[in-house]
Amino acid sequence: MDKIIMKTPIVEMDGDEMTRVLWKMIKDELLLPFIDLKTEYYDLGLKERDKTGDEVTFRAAEAAKRLGVAVKCATITPNAARVEEYDLHEMWKSPNGTIRAILDGTVFRAPILVKGIEPNVRTWKKPITIARHAYGDIYRNVEMVVDRPGKAELVFTGQDGTEQRALIHEFQGPGILQGVHNREDSIESFARSCFEFAIDTHQDIWFSAKDTISKQYDHTFKDIFQRIYEEEYEGRMKEAGITYFYTLIDDAVARVMKSEGGFIWACKNYDGDVMSDMISSAFGSLAMMTSVLVSPDGCFEYEAAHGTVQRHYYRYLKGEETSTNPVATIYAWTGALRKRGSLDGIPELETFADRLEKAVTDTIESGIMTGDLARMTLIPNPKTVTSLAFIREIRKKLEAACL
Repeated sequence: MDKIIMKTPIVEMDGDEMTRVLWKMIKDELLLPFIDLKTEYYDLGLKERDKTGDEVTFRAAEAAKRLGVAVKCATITPNAARVEEYDLHEMWKSPNGTIRAILDGTVFRAPILVKGIEPNVRTWKKPITIARHAYGDIYRNVEMVVDRPGKAELVFTGQDGTEQRALIHEFQGPGILQGVHNREDSIESFARSCFEFAIDTHQDIWFSAKDTISKQYDHTFKDIFQRIYEEEYEGRMKEAGITYFYTLIDDAVARVMKSEGGFIWACKNYDGDVMSDMISSAFGSLAMMTSVLVSPDGCFEYEAAHGTVQRHYYRYLKGEETSTNPVATIYAWTGALRKRGSLDGIPELETFADRLEKAVTDTIESGIMTGDLARMTLIPNPKTVTSLAFIREIRKKLEAACL
């Protein structure tokens, strides 16, 4: 079988720990035998980020802007324990947060549905797509530990030298401070991306925040969404027969649990991070969710929504076999390949992505799966296999489909 020829490279961002191991397995078994794979490679593993002073992350993000399509492996966002474990120069910020800020996009995450893996919430019948704002909040925060009594203020100094001040707290002893920010242009891009995605996918859209408590920060999000909806999208959405509404995030959580799904839930950055994990876990597994960052100017970065699977990696280092679920990482590659094929006019690449995804679901629905799925499936007598064995079963079905 002739390999599919690509025209434009995909930006490839390698990652950390067990997902880095899976990354190589996927390329070796499911991509390179079928595609003349062209990528522009960036190693976003924690050691390389530390070695380059995180410059590699910025270069990878700029490459994604230049080439239009990227695929990213899961990466470590270090905490104090990781700084010590990896002997880092500093506690580097989230690479995902850095990339999102540079691309100024919105992250859309949706569960991957397969027969035999039923949602834990019995009312859910359709996928729930999380639209996560991709800029600001705690992902671009500034933090400070204070070790004595004193006054903390929020200060803004205009270019004309004028100041705005607000008292945060008068400390009587040690404490902690955190400053977060956002930009109106980024919130506007977020809103437009959500409305466009809703129209494209013909889904209702909810937006939730906490404007009753955060009367300026969150309320600004609410106001911008409402303005852009009324000025630019209300007519189009009514014509499409879909709706938009705002609600408090606690009300949204209650509504979600009683819904049947089939809508987009737009959230601020941290809310979207947490709620996408909840949605993916309740639908089946953290490793059964797609994730794509879409920028306003049409750049796409596909990734897995989960972490680096640290616990499995430590077992792998001891020489133990693991049954780590690679599905979300495979779908990151299929999403990027499908988009590259669409942009470059290579239908064979799009068809390959479809076939690979079907090979994945067919493998699971045949009863062959990783341990996380075997523990929750309704398929009788599932066969639990290692990560590599699972990937090789997928390859068998893919080869049959490509003949």
